[in-house]
Amino acid sequence: MSRKLKIGTRGSALALWQAEEVARLIRTLPGAPPVELVIIKTQGDLQQNIPLWQTPGKGFFTAELDRAQLDKEVDVVVHSLKDLATVMTEGLALTAVLEREDPRDALVTSSGGDLASLPKGARIGTSSLRRRAFLAYARPDLQHMELRGNVPTRIRKLDDGEYDAIILATAGLKRLGLGDRISARLPTPEFPSAVAQGIVGICTRAGDVDTDKWILPLNHVASRIAAEAERGLLRKLEGGCQVPVGALATINADTVTLYSAACNLDGSDFVSAQAAAPVSDAAALGVRVATELLEKGAWRVLEQANARRQAATK
Repeated sequence: MSRKLKIGTRGSALALWQAEEVARLIRTLPGAPPVELVIIKTQGDLQQNIPLWQTPGKGFFTAELDRAQLDKEVDVVVHSLKDLATVMTEGLALTAVLEREDPRDALVTSSGGDLASLPKGARIGTSSLRRRAFLAYARPDLQHMELRGNVPTRIRKLDDGEYDAIILATAGLKRLGLGDRISARLPTPEFPSAVAQGIVGICTRAGDVDTDKWILPLNHVASRIAAEAERGLLRKLEGGCQVPVGALATINADTVTLYSAACNLDGSDFVSAQAAAPVSDAAALGVRVATELLEKGAWRVLEQANARRQAATK
């Protein structure tokens, strides 16, 4: 019998769904080894009382998982790819990604209406600087409130009346069977999603061929190309997940098109860029679109966000 494959994962309902899906796919492969899930708590899971944008560093949902993998406590780690730094930890590799779910952000309201139907001054919950910035651009009258916790907890807080509306990823809601709670999906041109949102990433140790042979067959090529374009853009901008920048890559035949936008936290200085390239040049396309964004003034957006975060974490 093959050695057991240990899969590291966070313990939230969504993280467990993702890890279970990877385990299920591995089991469908001929001769697949037994699989075991190992739950690892991260800094981001433990520090629920601190807004995400005030948390120092970039690996608050991944550092402990990386460490367990490097220490060979687990063979495979499953991530929401939007949480994974664009520069991989030395010794680890992004070996495969699963097929992307709907990447858009979703509005969940107590009334069931869309963003335009929310009353003036409505309380809207999100922990994301990106979402706050684009909200300020679309509806400057809304009251922004911090929102932490896993997906079911956030929805419970809405149902308990702590918020009039919250914003969550469509992908997470659908994967947890909560798609019926979506009041509206936010449009990409004005509200681009986080880089790699809706994509599950699977990491292994660099050079671990015994593990890679079970992970490589799971790779979804089109989703990987989209991720390379979007992550290439974010890498050029030198931003972590807590910057007010969104992006979405789409594939049509042999062409990848990348759209991205950035916006100040007060809703001003909205800039966007779009370009296309052959799928073989996806990462370079990301750099190209990022460069255009910077030339249009996105450097001011990043500068403001970084200054705010540095001030908050002193």
